[in-house]
Amino acid sequence: MNYPTTILNLIECFKKFPGIGEKTAERMALSTLNMEEDVLNLFSKSLKDTKKKIKKCEKCGSLTEGDLCQICQDETRNRETLCVVEECKNVILFEKIGSFRGVYHVLGGLISPLEGINPEDIHIDKLIDRIEKDKIKEVILAIKPSVEGETTALYISKMLEGKEVTVSKIAHGIPMGAEIDYIDPLTLEMAIEDRRAIS
Repeated sequence: MNYPTTILNLIECFKKFPGIGEKTAERMALSTLNMEEDVLNLFSKSLKDTKKKIKKCEKCGSLTEGDLCQICQDETRNRETLCVVEECKNVILFEKIGSFRGVYHVLGGLISPLEGINPEDIHIDKLIDRIEKDKIKEVILAIKPSVEGETTALYISKMLEGKEVTVSKIAHGIPMGAEIDYIDPLTLEMAIEDRRAIS
């Protein structure tokens, strides 16, 4: 006997999440049968709201419900120090550490000629404009240590040559090829504290 179509559809939906296989999706779908209706309503509403309300911050590219994210609106942040990350989830990761009080810029990807991703395909132009406009004094490149990450870091540092800005990148206590969102908080904190200038 197979599951009813409604359950099968829900299993297929859960399988679309990263890292969720058939068995886990099946357990998740069946567990919804035991949930209170108000919990299911909140779950359904949250899914819809995420698609309708969440957008990219006009300034840094992070996630927000308004025009500017909470960090860009926060007047207590050090606006002279800018941390450049690949994805929005990297901002959340650094914020969980709590030791960085500057602002962020989300590139939305890394330069990868093999995949057809060139500098103009990510938010590097916007980054350069922002550095000049906001009088940024230090740019910290918090990009994963991969071929694409190194290419992107080198490109950004070349673009900033001759400008009155210090360019550094997080220390390589992080292994080559590691996904930055899987690094433990202590290693990540040490990496940002031990950042070094790019020559």
